[in-house]
Amino acid sequence: MLAPIPPDARPRHLHDRVAAALTDTRAVLIVGARQSGKSTLASLALADRPDAVRLTLDDPATLAAARADPVGFIQSDATVFIDEIQRAPELLLPIKAALDRSHRPGQFLLTGSADILALPRVADALTGRMEVVELWPFSQSEIEGHRADFVDRTFAGGPDRDRSLLGKRDYLARAATGGYPEVVRRTDGRRRAAWFTGYVRTLTQRDVRDILAIERPREMTRLLRVLAARSGQLFKLEQVARGAGLPVTTARRYIDVLEAAFLISTLRGWTSRPTTRAIRAPKLYVRDSGLLCHLLGMGAEALMTMPAHAGPVLETFVAMELARQLGWSKVQADLYHFRTKDGAEVDAVLEAADGRIVGVEVKAGATVTNADFRGLRLLADRVGPRLVAGIVLYTGTDLLSFGGRLRCVPVSDLWAGT
Repeated sequence: MLAPIPPDARPRHLHDRVAAALTDTRAVLIVGARQSGKSTLASLALADRPDAVRLTLDDPATLAAARADPVGFIQSDATVFIDEIQRAPELLLPIKAALDRSHRPGQFLLTGSADILALPRVADALTGRMEVVELWPFSQSEIEGHRADFVDRTFAGGPDRDRSLLGKRDYLARAATGGYPEVVRRTDGRRRAAWFTGYVRTLTQRDVRDILAIERPREMTRLLRVLAARSGQLFKLEQVARGAGLPVTTARRYIDVLEAAFLISTLRGWTSRPTTRAIRAPKLYVRDSGLLCHLLGMGAEALMTMPAHAGPVLETFVAMELARQLGWSKVQADLYHFRTKDGAEVDAVLEAADGRIVGVEVKAGATVTNADFRGLRLLADRVGPRLVAGIVLYTGTDLLSFGGRLRCVPVSDLWAGT
């Protein structure tokens, strides 16, 4: 029997995709960070399947049964919903066998707080037999209650919205909250901080062990804080290892775990061709800006007085909002960053499958000058008419043209609704 759906569950933009996949795909896997809303989304998607069976591997008895008899555990004529599948990878081969015996759609709905396809022995177990849907914590438009279309509008020649009523303090407050459902529901800053403290403790002391045996969880916590201080910067493993006091090999293993647990992301460097004088090293981001601010020990008011931190936090907030939106936008695009060896950069480069490009630069200030378009102009010179738009998202209130395809746009346009 499915667990009851929370009465204040907010609609997720990926609901229709999950529900549709259950009608034509044998298995569906929802992956994402713990507490990002995967179980609630799965329950909503199964609302019209009252006979569906829910099995949560967070329950010790259920987990023990799964490990003792994985073949018998998954037997059912109805849809089997298994929550936190990464805790019992023994189930994946029996699931594969079941899917090979029957092509009936909607046999399994799985959720995982770790990238199970990266786990040993299961990399190819379900490939080609299931659809994978990545769920992030709430986007700003999901919090607002509408669907954002910034990516689609921008590739279509926009944005063209009216002036914004928000300012820098508003944006930093949103960034400091982030998108985890439990945090969004809390209005008291101390209660939000308490949730994040418990979240980090649970992750480092228990959850990451589903991916890799971590003998010293305090090392993982220390590494997370070092990574938070570098969110939005080029990823340099040796520097990170040194800052965390870890051997390079250990730091690399831990960072792989944090990526597999959907806590951090790396953004590849964009180049027009291999010989271009561009830096191809990735940028690193903490995936949720609320978690980032907690790890930094800074709320919105502190960030207002510390521009050296406000800029990277706002960039992280915007880059990860773009990554969320690419999950439901009609335009299918990949997300990169762009930086030359001379220091010119564009924080986010979206490249569509047909070669069209949108460049997005993020500024924490409320005013924009021609100098802020340096990286975007260089990108435009390199790609020519492929550049659909070069946008500086800033904390000012007005949309202003800077000639041709270049303009500055309030940050809030990122989650403007349809």
